[in-house]
Amino acid sequence: MSSTPFLSGLSRRTLLKAAGASAALSAAGMPTRLFAADPIKVAAVYTVPVEQQWVSRIHKAAMAAKERGDIDYVYSENTSNSDYERVMREYAEAGNKLILGEVFGVEDAARTVAADYPDVAFLMGSSFKPDDVVPNFSVFDNYIQDASYLSGIVAGSMSRSKTIGMVGGYPIPEVNRLMNAFMAGVKETAPDAKFQVAFIGSWFDPPKAKETAFAQIDGGADLLYAERFGVSDAAKEKGVLAIGNVIDTQADYPETVVASALWHFEPTLDKAIAEVKAGTFKAADYGVYSFMKEGGCSLAPLGTFEDKAPAEVKAMVAEKEKAIKDGSFTVEINDGEPKSS
Repeated sequence: MSSTPFLSGLSRRTLLKAAGASAALSAAGMPTRLFAADPIKVAAVYTVPVEQQWVSRIHKAAMAAKERGDIDYVYSENTSNSDYERVMREYAEAGNKLILGEVFGVEDAARTVAADYPDVAFLMGSSFKPDDVVPNFSVFDNYIQDASYLSGIVAGSMSRSKTIGMVGGYPIPEVNRLMNAFMAGVKETAPDAKFQVAFIGSWFDPPKAKETAFAQIDGGADLLYAERFGVSDAAKEKGVLAIGNVIDTQADYPETVVASALWHFEPTLDKAIAEVKAGTFKAADYGVYSFMKEGGCSLAPLGTFEDKAPAEVKAMVAEKEKAIKDGSFTVEINDGEPKSS
């Protein structure tokens, strides 16, 4: 995730105007002649360290594809928004055929770059949708609301005070939908639960997240939703519980992190690699590949809390997971900003 949220008030008309000069590009997909045999050259541009939760899942999937021999992979981390366009262009000029990244703070610039390099496939984390005006620019997002909902079911059963603290980075869709799904899950086992919701205005500021979590604990929260690094540290110090997001940190907090909603980027990336190799990559929304039924997310094993979670709750989680996978139950995608209650 980027260090500055994309301004939601910017219209798509304005957003795509920068790419207008390339509107004549074919919208039928990427030309077959552009793609060489295995492995293909892939580059990624990250605005945060690869250790950060969200980016770490993209990096992990890319490393797995590299180890399989499907791709050659290079990346830049801690790239500032002001430098993002330059780095994208350098990777495109270097002959990379697929460029990954997260453009939440540089949406218009990123689409302009893509329009200037029609022979390169771009797969970018984005709050916006693809458009045929830039036919080589696809988007993805971590639609892991299914796993977040299941983690909420567990959380509601483990909180005694029924007051839950939630610390996020920014109130943008990719954060909001996970928090809302988590809250809906909590209500399944704790319908009277109350929530303290706060955003720290950063994607990577563990000290600030920790201090915010301390304040929520002081306000009565005995379980914290750790959307950001630093929250689980506060929970551990104060002897309360936490729910993880995107990655599983229970090994680091064995008595603190009860459950985690995991994001698996492999289905998203593998689909893009296949399209690039086939010469059929085109503007598309890859968000669906984060859904549980596509293998894009899961609830981490309860591990050290396996025997502490109520049996009836674990049965409910298993039932809901089955229903999500077979399509008989759909977790609501609610991108609205969650509020304290």
